[in-house]
Amino acid sequence: MLSFNISGSRLEIALHDSVIYTIAVGQKLLQAGRGSSSYKMSHGSFKIKEKLLSQAELTVKGVGLSESRATVELSQGSCRIEIIDGNKLYFTFNIPGDYNRMEFDIPAVKEECVYGCGENFSEFNLRGKCARVWVAEHINALQIAKKLLKQVVGIKNTTKKQRFSNYETYYAQPTFLSSRKYFFHSTATAQGEFDFKNPTCHRIKMWEIAPFYIGFGEDFEQVLSNLSTVLGRQPDLPDWTYDGYILGIQGGTDIMMNKVNAALNSGVAVNGVWIQDWEGRRVTAAGKQLYWNWQWDRELYPRLDEKIKELNQKGIRVLGYINPFLAVEKPLYKQASEKGYCVKNKEGKDYYVTITTFPAAMIDLTNPDACRWIKGIIRENMIDFGLSGWMADFGEYLPTDCVLYSGEDAELVHNTWPARWAKINREAIEEAGKTGEIMFFTRAGFSGTPSASAMMWNGDNHTDFSIDFGLPSVIPAMLSLTCCGFGLSHSDIGGYTSFFNLKRSEELYMRWCEMNAFSPLMRSHEGLNPDLNVQFDANERVLHQSAVMSQIHAKLKPYLARAVRKNSESGVGVVRPLFFYYNEPRAFTESYEYLLGRDILVAPVLKSGAESQRVYLPQDKWVHLWSKKEYSGGEYNISAPIGQPPVFIRKEAQSVLDILNAE
Repeated sequence: MLSFNISGSRLEIALHDSVIYTIAVGQKLLQAGRGSSSYKMSHGSFKIKEKLLSQAELTVKGVGLSESRATVELSQGSCRIEIIDGNKLYFTFNIPGDYNRMEFDIPAVKEECVYGCGENFSEFNLRGKCARVWVAEHINALQIAKKLLKQVVGIKNTTKKQRFSNYETYYAQPTFLSSRKYFFHSTATAQGEFDFKNPTCHRIKMWEIAPFYIGFGEDFEQVLSNLSTVLGRQPDLPDWTYDGYILGIQGGTDIMMNKVNAALNSGVAVNGVWIQDWEGRRVTAAGKQLYWNWQWDRELYPRLDEKIKELNQKGIRVLGYINPFLAVEKPLYKQASEKGYCVKNKEGKDYYVTITTFPAAMIDLTNPDACRWIKGIIRENMIDFGLSGWMADFGEYLPTDCVLYSGEDAELVHNTWPARWAKINREAIEEAGKTGEIMFFTRAGFSGTPSASAMMWNGDNHTDFSIDFGLPSVIPAMLSLTCCGFGLSHSDIGGYTSFFNLKRSEELYMRWCEMNAFSPLMRSHEGLNPDLNVQFDANERVLHQSAVMSQIHAKLKPYLARAVRKNSESGVGVVRPLFFYYNEPRAFTESYEYLLGRDILVAPVLKSGAESQRVYLPQDKWVHLWSKKEYSGGEYNISAPIGQPPVFIRKEAQSVLDILNAE
């Protein structure tokens, strides 16, 4: 339990009677500043410039105490610290003037590890890194294009990581988890920077004076549980989501039905079919994309209403797609524009954003009437139509120079946009009385997302084995989301982005399929250029792999359902880092292995051509899923042919072994 004590001119903050932090008269508590910023957005990536106009050190002039609340008088203004639930400190500030920058140091030790700041694909432990908190496309498009072009002409080894400072992320959040069993979370919505390079402190910089939390726990499960009381928790997944493989298919009704039947005939456990082009498809220079007009395309999908009912009778759900944009040449945009429901530019006209090769307008999510309108579209055109879920794409593209209905500063709203979008989707389901039946999944997020979205997917991963954004990147992404209080995530089997020489190979598909069998949700995507990519039905070998892995995933239903329930009740994610339960140095730095729930350790094969894998096992008794050989803690070279990824079950969890071994 946390407690305060005044000792002379010092405020002492104790955890279980041990002093963990001291605030003394004359000490600098924080740094406040005033600055201006400029943003240039291109295809979801941002160039940001800042000019610091003034800066002041705020020192402690006095400390006071009243029950569970401490007051710190500063050289300018004051700070109030409250104890919440006995396990969290809540800092609020009353700073006079026009300050819009703050810098706060949290004591650190050299050997400390830190995780989070949103979804990070190339790094899990952020110690020694500086993470920016700004929602954007995952990675600067120009940077990755240059990298791939150099790969094409053979002048660069693209297996190496880019500098972490080059990365952006779909899901940014001013939150980190420390290996010292505490979390930090800022309530700011502005851009932030978390600097973990200093061996003696973590330097938190926010472009806003905002309250923050520091919370503690006896173990990492408890730390996450306490964090979830601040952020909110995801609901349980619908029961049908555990029953197998959600097949990503596009191209029309006949293609959909033929592919579903081929899968069923090959023994694939099919629980859903995801048709992202249900509302129409356009072909651009970037690939096969969608018409952003959220109505059934009867030409591309004739009799789809009948086929939804037919598939439902077989236990197969149909899922669609939606995002918060509108194609400017389509009917729904005309409706929205006439009603004034779109985000405006400074001239008062609808703000058009170019996503890939075509312009689109944005629904103004600060306009209550616009929110009711789009929820009505979701209700009538998707839920009432019979869809059991959808991809709720995007949310990271709000320009900072737009004009919003609410009058809010777009710079301060930008990060919150994906959370607002997720909230609209969730409310549409709730208002339709379909909670627990329908699942939507999002890719972008911020602090409000955990309480709004039930499932993340890891974005438009590349169709390759690259460490930057290919198959390996999914694991630190899932783990970092868990450490930010978002416990349910998955990825497109096979990846999405295909251009230049990028195309999904048979090997990549099968290795990705292996990993997703041991994840909270199993779902494929045909990708940006489906004709270039190996799909689940490419040949008999691939179909067999799809069948075997989907059946394994379906067998895991009771185990996954318990893990998901734990997440909804306590905020402890389904995919967990090894250090949650094993206090070993390697466990705190391992980025490419994970625990599925408490009892299953997964070490996916992440290199092309590999037939074996060096695996680290923490100190415990483990049973290799395929050979049934027992292992203790240590490093081992494990045979891993396709179809047998390195997966280990805790020997203590005999019931899990029984589930997976059942015929």
